[in-house]
Amino acid sequence: MKKETLQEKIIEISGINPLDLFGVNEVKLKLIKSFFPKLKVVARGANLKVLGEKVLLDEFSEAINLLIQHFEKYNDLTENNIKNVLGGKGGIVVESSKGDDIIVHGNRGRHVKARTVNQRKMVDVLEENDMLFAIGPAGTGKTYTAVALAVRALKNKEVRRIILTRPAVEAGENLGFLPGDLKEKLDPYMRPLYDALQDMIPAEKLAEYLEEGVIQIAPLAFMRGRTLDKAFVILDEGQNTTEGQMKMFLTRMGKTAKFVVTGDVSQIDLPGHQKSGLKKAIEVLDSVKGIGFVHLDDKDVIRHKLVTRIINAFKKEE
Repeated sequence: MKKETLQEKIIEISGINPLDLFGVNEVKLKLIKSFFPKLKVVARGANLKVLGEKVLLDEFSEAINLLIQHFEKYNDLTENNIKNVLGGKGGIVVESSKGDDIIVHGNRGRHVKARTVNQRKMVDVLEENDMLFAIGPAGTGKTYTAVALAVRALKNKEVRRIILTRPAVEAGENLGFLPGDLKEKLDPYMRPLYDALQDMIPAEKLAEYLEEGVIQIAPLAFMRGRTLDKAFVILDEGQNTTEGQMKMFLTRMGKTAKFVVTGDVSQIDLPGHQKSGLKKAIEVLDSVKGIGFVHLDDKDVIRHKLVTRIINAFKKEE
């Protein structure tokens, strides 16, 4: 019987840091190779050079794709994961841990969950509507939950990009008075959004998304004149929009977009006697079909226990 000719195949590793796939000192790669003893596999930078029979090369390539998919879903790839995925269980292994509450798998397999009743309500309401207003005090996780929903939509290929924005007024400070170029000005101002993203997307992948415009973080003024389609768009600190800005933002919505507006009507920093666009939106959009509202309160606070007491103390003074 004629022996099948050996072939060589180069597999380029993309969408994942090779170290996450190969492991330190290639410990994970050695485990992967143990499932394919008839193949010769050599790692070279971000590529795998594989030598063997064609049918085994195809199986190996499919196995690598499955492992990369697992990492993209869970942001983690342990040796046990490799054994489960390659050990005949047929693809990505879904972790069990009250999965209904898990919104997205963050870095190192961390479960990003809806942790309170109203956070879970945010998830449910957005599944039934294309626009969601999440209103509540600081520390209730409204922005973090919104970002998690956006990352999930991107990972599931429900949208092509995520756009995060804020009005350019915060605590009485205007961007024009901050030092440095635009990026330097925006970085501290947009920090809460960056922090949430960094919990959910590996650093290299996040940098790639930001570079390619898959994830965009910009002040609200940059939204003017745009149609935001096939995107998950979050307006944070919505209470600091004027009525005109809020209308401008909401009417940027494309046919296949998801919009989330978060805000706290007790922390309006608009100068003078300008009216909050968020307050106006609550008044006029409450009964519009396709728009959902979730009101979070002190029971949703997931910061230090003192935050709840502080919120309640200020409520008494209102």
